[in-house]
Amino acid sequence: MTEQSTTPLVRRVDARHRYEILVDDKRAGLTAYRDRDDRRVFFHTEIDDAHAGQGLAAILVEQALTDVRASGMRIVPVCPYVAKFLKKHQEFTDITDPVTPEDLTWLDAQLGR
Repeated sequence: MTEQSTTPLVRRVDARHRYEILVDDKRAGLTAYRDRDDRRVFFHTEIDDAHAGQGLAAILVEQALTDVRASGMRIVPVCPYVAKFLKKHQEFTDITDPVTPEDLTWLDAQLGR
């Protein structure tokens, strides 16, 4: 009897400034952020090729944004995937801030780019 794949698990990894999604206890993807005051600036989301097309990015981002709401912060969607997700999921509009040139300059400094 083979066991079905476990439900994906999303965890916040503060030390690495990201949320990770785990499938069978292995990291299948991540969405990276930096915090700027009370705003969580999301700048990159990726899902490993082995897990592409399984809807994991949507699960990851939805749970990450739900965590941002629970912690009383706001969302800044620099990451194209997060921005696209937010267009389809209006329930996060009330805690989403537009990306400004200042945000991008600040983020580049944070990331050493």
